[in-house]
Amino acid sequence: MGILAAIVIGAIAGWLAGLIVRGAGFGLIGNIVIGIIGALVASWILPQLGVSLGGSAIRDIVNATIGAVIVLVILSLVRRA
Repeated sequence: MGILAAIVIGAIAGWLAGLIVRGAGFGLIGNIVIGIIGALVASWILPQLGVSLGGSAIRDIVNATIGAVIVLVILSLVRRA
């Protein structure tokens, strides 16, 4: 995946994760970063759990969104402490 595709998928995933985890958004640039980090987290954790969603751009967005939600929940818990 190219850099531009990673940024677009990260932006979409970060935006979706911000909608799912209300009040944990970090703005446009922050959500892109969270989405990219989420994609990395999901690409590691989902295969460990035996989850495979096929192969397409939609799968990449879903995976990145799942990872971004995990990252946002963890960041929300850290910010509260």
